[in-house]
Amino acid sequence: MRRSVFFGVVYCLLALSVRADQVTLKNGDRLTGTIVKSDAKTMLIKTELAGDVNVQWDAVTSIVSSQALHLALKDGQTVVGTVTTADGKLDVATKTTGEVVAPKETVVTVRNDDEEKSYDAEMDRLRNPHLMDFWSGMLDTGLSVTRGNSATLAYSLSAKAARVTTRDKISVFSTAVYASDDTTPPSRTTAHAIRGGIRGDFNVSDRVFVFGFTDFEYDQFQDLDLRNVLGGGLGYHVIKTKNTTFDVFGGGDYEQEYFSATPAFPTGLTRKTGEVVLGEELDTKLNGRTTLSEKFSLFPNVSDTGNYRLQFDATASTKLKAWLGWQITYSDRYLSNPLPGLKKNDMLLSTGLRLTFGKGAF
Repeated sequence: MRRSVFFGVVYCLLALSVRADQVTLKNGDRLTGTIVKSDAKTMLIKTELAGDVNVQWDAVTSIVSSQALHLALKDGQTVVGTVTTADGKLDVATKTTGEVVAPKETVVTVRNDDEEKSYDAEMDRLRNPHLMDFWSGMLDTGLSVTRGNSATLAYSLSAKAARVTTRDKISVFSTAVYASDDTTPPSRTTAHAIRGGIRGDFNVSDRVFVFGFTDFEYDQFQDLDLRNVLGGGLGYHVIKTKNTTFDVFGGGDYEQEYFSATPAFPTGLTRKTGEVVLGEELDTKLNGRTTLSEKFSLFPNVSDTGNYRLQFDATASTKLKAWLGWQITYSDRYLSNPLPGLKKNDMLLSTGLRLTFGKGAF
């Protein structure tokens, strides 16, 4: 009875070893398990006793697989089949073309069936993304409160989100600023402005893109009930690397401004004009934790020549954790023809926490 149990256990172990993949390393160590994937730098092997094990691809001297593996080669060819090793070359027994010999240094990736299915699904998702895929974003907050001999409150909130693919980019933003002074009655609001917008970019080529946008703005102290801008144009990626992008763009827009009633305009004022759009935008990673972004836009008025608008925004952010950072933001809005008695320039400087989600633009 004991002898039967012993031989049964040995038989099962032998059967498992036959069905397992084997990887031999330069130091003579041999790993038995399931080859999951390799990117020509490291190979992931799932073992029964040690769990997931990563080994250096350069340290692998021999592979014997019991399962079909998908090998992507440098020449763009992909071969599928069980793998053995002889004289530093991988012999792939394919079902369609027979044996294919691939030198180890020509192998770019190795995947088993499950990993290949996951890879194909991800590639299809990248080529044909859904509208809700690939979003990333951030939320910036700034707060200042005094109490005692003075009673003031200043609060800023800014949110941005972007969906970036190889073909296009959709970005949305919103900023709100509010400040009040309660030191001496009556309570006074000293700042109240809201801005927002959406923009879409579509890559015509690796460097050239077209864009369309719409912006909205409210500013109590400019007597501005609503500024709505609808426009578009053409842009060029001057710099487009992993850590830095620098774009220049130009086009045109249609602007509508609705101002509140004032002594100079008892029934309010509405202005509808055409503008040229000129600008540049920079996003760069200064190091592993700090990023800098800035955008400058100039809007010369073509309906009322000689007048123009300027917009400038710059933000530096340092990561404290993967989802948490500290930011400092400077924004400037200049209007050459405000209502009589109002200043032309509005500036905002704020600092506070930054919360981020997703991976990508932010």
